[in-house]
Amino acid sequence: MIHASQRIHTMNTATLSLPTPRRGVLLSPRGWAAVLAALLTVTVLVPLLNLVVPAGSLFHLGDYYVALIGKIMCYAICALAMDLIWGYTGILSLGHGLFFALGGYAMGMYLMRQIGTDGQYKSHLPDFMVFLDWKDFPWHWALSDSFIAQMLLVVLVPGVLAFVFGFFAFRSRIKGVYFSIITQAMTFAAMLLFFRNETGFGGNNGFTDFKRILNIPIAQPSTRMVLFVLTGLVLIGFFLMARYIVNSKFGRVLQAIRDAESRVMFTGYDPLAYKLAIWTLSAVMCGVAGALYVPQVGIINPGEMSAAASIEIAIWAAVGGRATLIGPIVGAFFVNGAKSWFTQVFPEFWLYFLGALFIAVTLFLPEGLVGLAKKFKKDAKEERA
Repeated sequence: MIHASQRIHTMNTATLSLPTPRRGVLLSPRGWAAVLAALLTVTVLVPLLNLVVPAGSLFHLGDYYVALIGKIMCYAICALAMDLIWGYTGILSLGHGLFFALGGYAMGMYLMRQIGTDGQYKSHLPDFMVFLDWKDFPWHWALSDSFIAQMLLVVLVPGVLAFVFGFFAFRSRIKGVYFSIITQAMTFAAMLLFFRNETGFGGNNGFTDFKRILNIPIAQPSTRMVLFVLTGLVLIGFFLMARYIVNSKFGRVLQAIRDAESRVMFTGYDPLAYKLAIWTLSAVMCGVAGALYVPQVGIINPGEMSAAASIEIAIWAAVGGRATLIGPIVGAFFVNGAKSWFTQVFPEFWLYFLGALFIAVTLFLPEGLVGLAKKFKKDAKEERA
């Protein structure tokens, strides 16, 4: 995994023509049209195709595809968070899978309490606690029956952990591949901790078999559609927020830190505060993505904290195109859509395809798919001229 982080870091140190955000311009008219189209697709088109169009119709969108798109939108939020910290600040994190999983576990704890006595052992305790002969909930489950408290923890736990870790790391001026390796080690240590049964997080199996959310059956189509729409709205909202950030003075300082941190210090800015703020925000975004992911997928376990999961987030951003915001979203949909197809048709070749895709992007597409699309558009304009 260390070799993988070093290889990804070569993309960070390479000379790339990363775009400079236009100050004061949130979106172009075409950009606002695209946002409106995405909004209508998420809130109107998909619900109609899934809930209204009959199952036998050619235009019916099945529950499987709704769940798949919802899951990928959660991944896209993580890729967008990665772009803020890597694409615009130049800090490659290989620990964002941890923040994603922490948000997921906070939501999962609430969903486990919503099972009530409907579990296999008919106990108020989750089945895994009954199996381990626990008599009561551990202390960190004290607020798990409160939806509001757990939603606060979705934000606070990843945010506080990222703030504390980032404060000491950035104050010590740890950067480059060393920072990437440390974040990878932190994620791996957390995964080992959550694998232990005595921590009260379900061990190897994690949390699953959810029944309800806010006392509403989680499996009914309307509930799943509400979760889908909410995920789409959060993704669009985070995208607009990210656009506002990178087009502001704050975003221009982040870009300056990415390109020449020492010069930023000489001009009177404190890079620590800027890096810590965007690092913490990025972690919170991943935590929210994890909380939206769990009720739609139906499971959360320590595997989400694996080093490979965090590396994949970086790959989505790299494949789509760093420092573009839309690129990582495109990359998340492209890679995970391909993964879904490959694992069904050619399951034994998926990892080879992912490796080949990453190598191709590293060598031939340093600006990702979005950069390639811009190049084709530019060439087409020159030909017409």
